[in-house]
Amino acid sequence: MLGSILIAVLVVSSIAGALAALLVVSEYFLANYGDCDVVVNEDRQITVQGGDSLLGSLVAEKLFIPSACGGRGTCGLCKVKVLEGGGPLLPTEEPYLDAQEQESNMRLSCQVKVRNDLQIEVPPELLAIREYVCRCAAITDLTADIKLFRFELVEPATMDFIPGQYVQLFTPPYGKSRSPVYRAYSIASDPAEKNVVELIIRLVPGGICTTYCFEHLKEGDEVLINGPYGDFRLSETDAPMVFIAGGSGMAPIKCMLHHMQNTANPRRAVYFFGANDPNELFLGDLMSRFESELSEYHYVPVVARPGEQQAWTGETGLVTEAVQRGLENAADYEAYLCGSPGMIDAAIEVLKGLGVEEDRIFYDKFA
Repeated sequence: MLGSILIAVLVVSSIAGALAALLVVSEYFLANYGDCDVVVNEDRQITVQGGDSLLGSLVAEKLFIPSACGGRGTCGLCKVKVLEGGGPLLPTEEPYLDAQEQESNMRLSCQVKVRNDLQIEVPPELLAIREYVCRCAAITDLTADIKLFRFELVEPATMDFIPGQYVQLFTPPYGKSRSPVYRAYSIASDPAEKNVVELIIRLVPGGICTTYCFEHLKEGDEVLINGPYGDFRLSETDAPMVFIAGGSGMAPIKCMLHHMQNTANPRRAVYFFGANDPNELFLGDLMSRFESELSEYHYVPVVARPGEQQAWTGETGLVTEAVQRGLENAADYEAYLCGSPGMIDAAIEVLKGLGVEEDRIFYDKFA
């Protein structure tokens, strides 16, 4: 009986292996689609080798489309209109496209494979996205798993961006990562320093880009970024503001605070920054400096679990709990949130419960 089971397992395994090999061979010999023409916004034509994703093909031609997940189909950012040649909408795209977008031929470019000629529409502002050659000028430890990377721009030598926007960092092949990838990171630097881009990056175990940054990237190395991207930014109202972030979500808030300092922005603002323990708080001196130079700004660090051995006299608990306790007249505020999807969702619910209108809540979700 046991022998029969083993034979059956071996037969099934052999069949599965043969099918897998057949798929690889078929892809190699049959999926050669040759040169394909992609017409962009009716006035630009590029010729690409068929077989790659539309996102990858456009990036190869220095036409950069935002993609926070690096083309895995999980962020929903790489949307373009595919007017001809894109094939049917895939199940992997449907969760990220509402009915109106599907009706207007919007697609996720990372999920559309270039098999033939295509006609697409790209938002005009993306056509102005540039690639920048940079030099890694400094790497600073902020916590055990968060570093600040300072990149000096070489070519072009300056970048204009709006505080709150992000760039995509290019990761070359290394070690077991055989393909280049891009990952999105919010700009943390002072926008007055137009020749510098700073990124605050948390190490993700097994993450392709974060592992490269933490274990392979060295000061002095050449780095490629492209951007800037994104609609996360301060409004032009005079409403008071509440910032809520945790971990590397500090990045765009730091940039916004630099901008407020540079422009002597008089708006009232309070910043709730959450950490698991006091060792995960960072840039406290900079936050204090902002407090001294922005008369209407207040910084509130919040520690979830201080521990008996650590002297902590500040706010405790979840950052959303501190907001619930400490934000008075919340309905008057605009909210700016940055962090994990779970933290963002929890903060939105707390803010709505305090009377903040949903259209006054702005956020940057780290997928």
